[in-house]
Order: sequence, then C-alpha cells, then structure tokens
Amino acid sequence: MKFFITICFSCALLNAQKTGADVGVENILQVKRIYVQPLDGGAQADALRSLIIASLVNTKLFILTENPERADAILKGAADDKTFTDSLDKNDETSYHEQLGKTSGGTAYIRGSTVTVANGGSVDETTHMRDRKHEAYAAVRLCNKDGDVLWSTTQESLGAKFHGASADVAARIARQITLDYERQKRMAEPGSVAPRPETSVTVK
Repeated sequence: MKFFITICFSCALLNAQKTGADVGVENILQVKRIYVQPLDGGAQADALRSLIIASLVNTKLFILTENPERADAILKGAADDKTFTDSLDKNDETSYHEQLGKTSGGTAYIRGSTVTVANGGSVDETTHMRDRKHEAYAAVRLCNKDGDVLWSTTQESLGAKFHGASADVAARIARQITLDYERQKRMAEPGSVAPRPETSVTVK
C-alpha cells in the first residue's frame, strides 16, 4: 500500500514539474506558466485579453497557456476600450469702430457746425471641432492556485504615438510586470529583503 502511494505521489510530482503547475507559488519569480482568464468588461474586453497575452509573450519571462490546469498562476481582472467624442466650441468676435469728424467755426471752444461719419461693425467667427477618441483601461491581478494575489496593476491610456489605446494598455502591463519582476529578482539576491506582492497604478 505504501509503495502504491509513493508511486502515485511521484507521478503527481513529475506531472507538476512537467506542466509547471505549482500551488506553492509565492511570488512572480516562481511563476512559469500564466493563464489569462477572460476579462470582465465591455465588448472590447476579449480584444484586450488577446493583446495582453501577446504582450506578455513578448516579455519572454513566462509561458502563456490556454489551459488553466497547466498554469501555476492566473491573470484575472477587468478591461474595456470605450469610444467618446471630444468636442470644442470656439467663438471669436472681432469688433471695430471708425469715426471721422470735421469741425468748422473756430476752435473747440467756439460754437460751430460739426459733421461726423461713424462706421461700426463686427466679425463673428465660430469654430466647432469634434474628435473621436478611445480610452482603454485594464485592472488585472496575478493569482496563484490558492487565490493569493502575487501581483497587480491598473493601466489607462488614450493612445500613444505608435499604438492605439488598447495596445498601449497591454504594452504598459507587460512593461510593468517586467519592471516588478526585475525588482523582485534584485531583492531576492543574498542580503536583500524578501520580495513582496507588487501593486502598481499608472494613470494615463
């Protein structure tokens, strides 16, 4: 009986090592495989999920899997990409007044006759500007199999020079987890303080 239990335990341990799944993961340095769970949010949440997966793959820090059973950490959260119209109404009014006068009958102190021609008017210019924009956000957390949060971040974007809003949010998430991974790696070196779960917030 003991021999059978030992064999079963060895097989389970071997399978866990093979798949990378480990319920004992305590920080992001121990994470090998990540499963990105479908995100809560609007209609664009699925597209953001795909962009986040691609960005995390590009970090080359983790293996991304579509099988949650093979993952030792799960990325959860909410995301959306909304379209809105930014409007600007500008009103410029230019006024002018021209007056011509002619006086006869002596000086200003002497009663005489005065002829005045006055011309006045204004130019009214109104500008209406409408600009369609995207605003994307993602609030995600990386959890181990026990549900403990190992890392989290919130990212927002109105778009970047070479990226749309959603792509920029995904890139920011990947950049943030890379920075936090490297920070924990330095902290884990001998003589450093033990790493803690990371939380970051970036606003636009």
